[in-house]
Formats: sequence, C-alpha cells, structure tokens
Amino acid sequence: MRLSWFVVNDLFKKCGQFMWRWYSRVNWRGRAIQIPCRVRVIAQVFPFHGTELNWRERTVSLRANIHLSRESLMSEVIAEIPSEMSKEEWNVRCELAACYRLFVRYGWTDLIFTHLTARVPGSNDQYLINPYGLLFDEITASSLIKVDFDGNVIEGDHPYNDAGHAIHTAVLKSRPDVNVALHSHTRAGMTISTMKCGLLPLTQQACEMMGNVCYHEYDVAVAAEEECERIGRDLGDKHLMIMNNHGLLSCGRNVGEAFYLLYTLENACKVQVDAMASGQALHTTKESAATMISNYGRVRPEQQSRSSELAWEAVRRWCDANVPDYKT
Repeated sequence: MRLSWFVVNDLFKKCGQFMWRWYSRVNWRGRAIQIPCRVRVIAQVFPFHGTELNWRERTVSLRANIHLSRESLMSEVIAEIPSEMSKEEWNVRCELAACYRLFVRYGWTDLIFTHLTARVPGSNDQYLINPYGLLFDEITASSLIKVDFDGNVIEGDHPYNDAGHAIHTAVLKSRPDVNVALHSHTRAGMTISTMKCGLLPLTQQACEMMGNVCYHEYDVAVAAEEECERIGRDLGDKHLMIMNNHGLLSCGRNVGEAFYLLYTLENACKVQVDAMASGQALHTTKESAATMISNYGRVRPEQQSRSSELAWEAVRRWCDANVPDYKT
C-alpha cells in the first residue's frame, strides 16, 4: 500500500506538536512540505521518496520511532544546570515552572497577579517566586527569582510583588513541614470566599478536602506584618485556606501535593457555584459518608497520597509534550 500525501502531511503536523519549532522544507513526490527539522529522524528511518510501504507491517515501528524522537527531543529542551546551582534546586525550579504553566492550562491565572512559591532546598529562609510583571506562560525554571524571608533578592533580574512576598513567607515561616504555597484568584474560588456558608459537602471532591480547609478573614493591609502573622495562625496544621473575599491558597511538601489539593478544591468550588446558581434544592452528602471521605482525603504527615503523586506525574507529562520550554 502506498502512503498518500495526506497521510504523510498529517504525520508531519502531528510530529510538529511536540517537535521544536525549527522548520525546513523537504520534497516528497514533487510537493514542498514544511516540517520541523527533527522529523528528518523519522524520515531517515522510513524514506518516503517513491517507497512502497506495507502500512500494517510498519505502523508499530513508525509509532515507536515517533515516540523515541519525542523523548529524545524532551531531553534536549532541558537547559544546562548552572554550575553554582544544586541539582535539587534545579529540580524544584522545573517543578514550580511547570505549575505556572498548568495554572495557564486550567484557567487559574489573574494576569500577572497571584503567586506560586517553593522553598529553596537546603535553605529554610529562602524561596523561589515568579518575577513580577511576567505572564505565567512566560515563566521558566531559570527565570524564577530567589528571595530570602527579609525580602532581599538573592538571585534574579526582576522585582517581586510585596503582597505575594508577605503571604507566602507567612506560610513558609509558620509551617516548616511544607515547602510549597500556591495562591489563586479564580472566579469560583473568589465566589466561595464571599459566602458565609463556606465550602459545602456537595460533592465527593468537596468532602475529600473538607478536613484540610481553614478560613482567613481578609484584611486590606495584606502586606502588614500583623496580617501575615494572622495568616500563619489561621493556617494552623491545615493545607488549604479559603481567604474570605480574596481567593484560595494551598500548601504542601512538594509542588505536586500542593497542586493536587488546589485542583480538587477548585473543582469543588466550581460545582458549588453552579449548583447554588441553579436555584434548585441542594442535596448534601450524608454526614457519615462526608466524614469518612474527609478522613480519607486528610493530608497525612507520614506520606503523600498516591493519587496526588500519580496526578502530578500525568500533568508533568502534559507539560513535557506541550510546553517543554518551561524547563529552560
């Protein structure tokens, strides 16, 4: 069976979704096709110029080579680790940069506002934060700035947001057991933050997060030292905070754990907003079931949940396939 021009062109387009954007033109059956240069790796294995290919026999091999080419490319997109930086810090930078890109994917951004931070490995009083002024889809591992708890920029060419520094240092100072804090201003999260009823046990996800949630009364002087101390006190031993009239906050031992908690809470908030807007009588989860699910979802100090680990691995694969430059 002879491969049609349409089959090859479609193949090149699909490869282009995960290949770096370096293009060249090749001729196939007299047609000029613009493709990423690295597709030539596949073309060398399967020369298309007038070659008869048995599609059934070669499909598995072709797919395998596409996969190998993609994996090879992903390894090349990683920037060289700076000589003065530890491997542990670089890994945390890559994780945090991936989380910024995931905020974009799930629609959690608020222009250049809100912040995601991670403690610098080996430095209890230093953390990584986004450069103030960059959109989240511009954030990369190397562009994150390093700041100490006193507000001194240790590494980076951009300023940080004062409110972000105040909120996140309040969390990291008060909770030595956590290394990551994520803060969002999503529509659903802010809506729930205005409701006196707070988060309701309407869904499995809401019940799963109930035992992790605390509340904080908003104060306009968010950068004030007293306000930051209140954030730390209100957080207590919880991992999720609904900041009244403000937004959501999550914290965790690593980026994956904090992301999973915020993702689940955000979904619960969305459903509650939709359900309450419907005007229908609401059916809440019966108390015994809600308590059981809440106990199941409670963050345990001895280990991270397997669900959050698997979920984070999955979304990291999405980042590798679609926005690989986050690792630069």
